[in-house]
Amino acid sequence: MKHAGFTLIELLIVIVIVAILAAVAFPAYRNYVLQSHRTAAINALQELASHEASYYTTNNTYVSSLTTLGYTADPTSVSGYYNLSVQGLTDSKGNNGFTLQAVPVGNQANDSCGSFTLDSLGIKSVTGTTAASTCWGY
Repeated sequence: MKHAGFTLIELLIVIVIVAILAAVAFPAYRNYVLQSHRTAAINALQELASHEASYYTTNNTYVSSLTTLGYTADPTSVSGYYNLSVQGLTDSKGNNGFTLQAVPVGNQANDSCGSFTLDSLGIKSVTGTTAASTCWGY
């Protein structure tokens, strides 16, 4: 007489295969999520730099507060994963500039890129262990 169903060995083999697939898929998914949050932060910094440039054309100075540019808070949040801030700068010749920074918070703080920085000269940098060219995507 033959019984239909799975043996314990067959069931264990399936569980092992599923565990191996999960062990490979979860880190890849997590990296994808971190990367998408990085992209949102980069886009927010570039948009903020555009607002700074627009403000400069009419006022001949950059701002050092996000609220002056119409943001609700200083610093402000990018989807809860990065905090944006701006710092106004004046060099020794009296030239005006700015430095924008996106600092990771929450789960994003474990990202190897760290904080993103963009200044009025277009210089991009990161504070993490990964190269700026990899994090910024250039």
